[in-house]
Amino acid sequence: MLFHVRMDVNIPHDLPSAEAADIIARERAYSQELQRAGKWRHIWRIAGKYANYSVFDVKDNAELHDVLSGLPLFKFMDIEVMPLLRHPSAIREDDT
Repeated sequence: MLFHVRMDVNIPHDLPSAEAADIIARERAYSQELQRAGKWRHIWRIAGKYANYSVFDVKDNAELHDVLSGLPLFKFMDIEVMPLLRHPSAIREDDT
């Protein structure tokens, strides 16, 4: 299943900078692992915000929940999820 996910990150200003840097580094490694595995298909930064739009390709809602809750920045995120279905007028067959 494909999911469109918006993630807005809100790291507290009083979080020690070393701790924040560690969490961000772990987040990057985890997200790149998911991208290499084909689960995190696309990621786009939203200009002017610490936020992104992403497309995930996972088995079901439960797997998406596991993936998202495994993000090191998860506790600092506001997340909006929308399931995607192939549009009947789409002409590309290779992006289901």
